[in-house]
Amino acid sequence: MRPHRPLLLILLPLLPVAPAALACTNLIVSPGASADGSTIVTYTCDGEFHPILRLIEAGEHEPGALQDITDWGGKVMGQVPYPQRTWHVVNLMNEHQVTIAETTTGGRDELTDPDGLLHYWTLMRLALQRATTAREAVEVMGRLVADHGYRSTGESFAIGDPDEAWIMEMVGPGPGGQGAHWVAIRVPDGMISAYANGGRIGTIPADGGRDCLHSDLEAMQEFARTGGWWDPADGPFNWREAFHPATVQQLRYTATRVWSLFRRAAPSLDLPPDFHRGEPGADPYPLFVKPDAKLAVADVFALMRDHYEGTPWDMTRGVDAGPHGNPVRYRPMGWEVDGEAYTWERPISTQQTGFSMVCQSREWLPDAVGGLTWYGLDDTDVTCYMPLYCSITALPASYTTGSLGAFGWDSAWWVFNLVGNYAMLRYDAMIQDVRTAQADIEGTFLDLQPAVEATAAQLAASDPALMRRYLTDYSVQHAELVARRWRQLAEHLVTTYNDGYVKDEQGRPREEGYPEAWLRAVLEQRPDQFRLPADTPRAQEPRDY
Repeated sequence: MRPHRPLLLILLPLLPVAPAALACTNLIVSPGASADGSTIVTYTCDGEFHPILRLIEAGEHEPGALQDITDWGGKVMGQVPYPQRTWHVVNLMNEHQVTIAETTTGGRDELTDPDGLLHYWTLMRLALQRATTAREAVEVMGRLVADHGYRSTGESFAIGDPDEAWIMEMVGPGPGGQGAHWVAIRVPDGMISAYANGGRIGTIPADGGRDCLHSDLEAMQEFARTGGWWDPADGPFNWREAFHPATVQQLRYTATRVWSLFRRAAPSLDLPPDFHRGEPGADPYPLFVKPDAKLAVADVFALMRDHYEGTPWDMTRGVDAGPHGNPVRYRPMGWEVDGEAYTWERPISTQQTGFSMVCQSREWLPDAVGGLTWYGLDDTDVTCYMPLYCSITALPASYTTGSLGAFGWDSAWWVFNLVGNYAMLRYDAMIQDVRTAQADIEGTFLDLQPAVEATAAQLAASDPALMRRYLTDYSVQHAELVARRWRQLAEHLVTTYNDGYVKDEQGRPREEGYPEAWLRAVLEQRPDQFRLPADTPRAQEPRDY
């Protein structure tokens, strides 16, 4: 068991590059929209960093006890009062099955308050330590920023528990301001929602009742009016338009991901591409949609591995994907040629992902069993999701070590990163090996899940301590098994796809060459350089070994 360190930020791995980790994608599935009745919240934490899996133990606190809030260097910035009890947290889910994910929307830079105490990642951790429901988490976050100030830019939060899920968006008050402005809306049961670095909430329901929570609405609207971001003469107050204005490039970067999640989950809606292409006057995508079929966990895994396949923006097609369909586009996203501005597509699955999660909260199971994080490292496309239950008391060692500055086989992240980078050299072929491994391991976990959880639920009623040990052993051992299997996969890829050759089943190297479509693209640019005389005998082809 890791030592009790209640002041440690659970998102500490963002330390080296906090500004770069502003590119995350969230999908929210309400219980009525999932195949088994789970609330599902996903999160890709994207940025150039080496994640370290964290666990915070529950604690009892004396009246008046204060919790230090530190910066990335460990300097104490301020303090907040401890409640009498704080809850057990594994990654981003607590012992009551409350989970929180985020995506940075940025919004207006001038709304950042440099004197606020709480960054979004601190706010998430504090809420998970204090809340027993998603609704309570919203209220806790609202109170904390009102009392201690908000330091980050615009942020969206996805918050779930076994019964419901919420969308919460927050912006600061600007230098010298107080608290924060925020609004939270419950996802209607049977619906899904999605976030991807852009403001999503539009008009705030006037009769939202218990389904809509927000900071002082009159103060929020007056703030927007005096800032010149909303004129009452133009119509009802719109949160997104006031605080999250977007350029065409930003819409392509953000709204295309939302559109793709919706077009795959609810193809019958036939949502047009106009908005994510930045067409003037195009209608924003709805905040919620009903999927055509209820989503299973495996469906959600697949959604998080999206590169717009099968659409005009398919990143595995075209000369920009190279000869082998590589969906990776290196940054910067925006670039210029001959004074013209361009931007690459930004997919849901990206090489910049540090870790991702698919969290299930389930009301029919004891909290210790029902709260489950499917955790993956590096790019969602080439990761393998493995189960971490919210009650576990120890973590797999290879997921808690390593740094971005030094490769090591003992770091699970580096193993996954190696597979991800190497697979991009011949993506169309190597991704098939990755898919086979994913299907085998993830499929086995999903098949085992009912039996594992039935056993754990029985133990929860008779021996809770044994139940936690059982789930801890299951989670830790299988996480390390996944790391070992992915190391074997890395070794297989390196030896099978080597120096441009592909080994056959007998271990003999084959010359695979290039797809004809790519060869034609080469000839369009240089039609004569590679041409041989028409009467050249093919038998005279030189050999290089």
